[in-house]
Amino acid sequence: MDIAEEGMLNMFAVYWLKGDPITVLDAMQMIPDISKTTAHRRIKTLRMKGMIALEVNADDNRIKHVVKTELSEKYFIQLDRYMRKAFESQAH
Repeated sequence: MDIAEEGMLNMFAVYWLKGDPITVLDAMQMIPDISKTTAHRRIKTLRMKGMIALEVNADDNRIKHVVKTELSEKYFIQLDRYMRKAFESQAH
């Protein structure tokens, strides 16, 4: 994962933690510094890497939601471990 994909995934995580759904359109607009085309390309790449999945909205099949995967959950669990270790080492 490159830095842009990681940043996008981190933004998604904030929504996932709150239980807020993220449409693909919402995801494409999250990072104002990049074009929608580039954002869509990043979403596709994250999906190909297994870090996100897309689920069709039950009420409107034109709308797709960005959802976490088992792999992205493992990624954030590991990131949490690294962050805790870093803070623990600074406290000593």
